[in-house]
Amino acid sequence: MDFYGRESELEVLEKLWETVDQKSRMAVITGRRRIGKTLLSQRFIQDKPHLSLFVSKKTEVLLCQEFIKQIKETFDFPVIGEITHFRDLFKLLMEIGKTQPFVLVIDEIQEFLQINPSIFSDIQELWDRYLFQSHVQLILLGSVFSLMKKIFQDSDEPLFGRADRILQLKPFSPSLLQNILQQHGHAATDTLFTFYLITGGTPKYVEQLLTNTVFQEEEIFDFIFSDNSPFLDEGKNVLIEEFGKEYGMYFSILELIALGKTSRSAIESVLQKDIGGHLDRLQSYYGVIEKQRPIHASDQSRNVRYRIEDLFLRFWFRFIFRHHTAVEMGNFSYLKRVLEKNLSTYKGSILEDLFSNLFSQSQQFNKIGSYWEKDGSCEIDLVALNDLDQRIVIGEVKVNKERFRLG
Repeated sequence: MDFYGRESELEVLEKLWETVDQKSRMAVITGRRRIGKTLLSQRFIQDKPHLSLFVSKKTEVLLCQEFIKQIKETFDFPVIGEITHFRDLFKLLMEIGKTQPFVLVIDEIQEFLQINPSIFSDIQELWDRYLFQSHVQLILLGSVFSLMKKIFQDSDEPLFGRADRILQLKPFSPSLLQNILQQHGHAATDTLFTFYLITGGTPKYVEQLLTNTVFQEEEIFDFIFSDNSPFLDEGKNVLIEEFGKEYGMYFSILELIALGKTSRSAIESVLQKDIGGHLDRLQSYYGVIEKQRPIHASDQSRNVRYRIEDLFLRFWFRFIFRHHTAVEMGNFSYLKRVLEKNLSTYKGSILEDLFSNLFSQSQQFNKIGSYWEKDGSCEIDLVALNDLDQRIVIGEVKVNKERFRLG
C-alpha cells in the first residue's frame, strides 16, 4: 500500500532532525500493532543517513552479531574486537555519531525486557554521557502498549523523561480513509462505512482489503469469513502478548463488552467475579477499553459504560471470538448468518462512533459525547457542544442507506 497521512508525525521528526547538529535527539513511536509505526519510520529515513535495527527474540550475543554486520555494511568506521553486549554496541553507535549525524531506528525495543532488562539502564547512561557530543537521532519503536508505557512513562524506569517526543499513532481518520478509497475508484459512502466498520482505520487492515480488491460489503465479509483469512486469529495475535497468562479473563471481559454488557455490574453478574482491577488495567495500562460517562457528568459519576476503543477488536470479539468453535470447524456459513442477523444493530452503534469522529474532526465543538440515564429512561445518541458560541447539536443516529451521506 502507498504511504498515506502521518504529516504531523513526519513534521515532528523532521524538526528533531534539523537540530541534531546541536545534540542527539530521541523520539518514541508507539501504538497498537498494525498501526504503521515501522512504515512511518522507514518513510522518514528514506532520504537520510540511517541504520535500522530490529530487536527479534534472540539472545543478546546473536543480536549483537547481526547488528555489527549491519554497522559494518553502513558505516566506514573501525570496529575493534568482538562485541557481545548491546551496551558496547550502543556506545559504538554514539561514537560514530560524533563523526557524522545519522538516524538510528530500533524497532520492537520492548523485547530487551526479555533479553536483558539492564540494557535500558545502559542506554540511559550512554545517552546522557554522549547527549551533547554525538549527533544521533534515535527513534525507538514498540508495539506492546503496556510495556512501552512502562519503559518511557514510568518515573521509576531509566529512560523516563529522556525522549524529546513520544508519538502515539492513531488509526486513519474517516476523511483520510475516504480519500484512500477514492484513489482506488471506490467513492461510495457505503463502501467507506463498511471499511470503517471492519478496520477502524487501522492501516494494515485497510491494506489487506485493498490488496485483495474487496470493496463491497458482501465480498468483504466473504473474505473475512474464509479459509486462511488473516482476520480470524488477529485478535489473539494482537492481544495475547499484551495480556500474558491472564488473557483468558481479559478476553472474557472484552467479549461481554462487545456483546453489550457495558457496565461493571453487568459483566460481574455473568462472570461471578470482581473485575474492577481488570477493567482498570484494560483502560489505563493496556489502553484497550475506554470509560464513558454521559456528557456533562462529573468525573465521580458512577453512571459508567465501557467500550472497546479499537473498532476491529470490537468486531472480532463480537463476531469471531464469540463463535470460536464455528471458526475452528470452518463453519463460515454459520458465522455469516450470525453476522447478517445482528449487523443492522451493530451498524447503528458504529455509525454513532463514526459521526462522533466526524464532529470531532470538524473542530467546531469542545465537547462531544452521548447522554443516558442510568435507569435507561432517556438516551441521546449524539450531543455536541460549543460552549464559546453557546451552540448545541443533539442527534439520533439511524442507518438509512438511501440518506447516508458524508461531507
